[in-house]
Amino acid sequence: MTDPNDRPILNIIGDKVALGPLRRELLQLYERWINDFVVVQTLGAGLRPITSESEAAWFERAAASERDVTFTIYELQSVRPIGTVSLREIDYFHRAATFGLLIGEKECWGKGYGTETTRLMVDYAFGGLGLHNVMLAVSPRNEHAVHAYRRAGFREIGRRREAHRFLGQAEDVILMDSVATDFERPNVRWNL
Repeated sequence: MTDPNDRPILNIIGDKVALGPLRRELLQLYERWINDFVVVQTLGAGLRPITSESEAAWFERAAASERDVTFTIYELQSVRPIGTVSLREIDYFHRAATFGLLIGEKECWGKGYGTETTRLMVDYAFGGLGLHNVMLAVSPRNEHAVHAYRRAGFREIGRRREAHRFLGQAEDVILMDSVATDFERPNVRWNL
């Protein structure tokens, strides 16, 4: 029999995924994801190895931040951690934030988890934090993410031309946002 105390805390529950707090015991998993160059290239980040010390420092900053909120993403059926999602640079005066998503388990790509996670997090931003605008930046190479963000209600608002380099080649960055007045709420249960 499974100990109910072993089950992670799930704050927000959708149909396919759930979101819960970062967990120190998952540091090795977070580190594996951020060191997988196939995963990281979807973020538009540089391809460089991340040390255990660096990942532990990220965890401490993320856990203590008052301007960022980061959740672990769980596949709901198995309650297996599959990624992280965050709202960064939260500005409560202007009611705005920047969105970030990482699905670290590649076999979970293309199953709608990114779209649902995005909807759940934006619903949390608007309903839970009282924000009005959530923005993101994405590489046009990451077609799956662009498609998922559009399905979740984001709209393209512009491009930064040749703003990033990937393997020595300049590429644009697509800027997208979602506003509370346009957002359609997903099927979500908040664990209140």
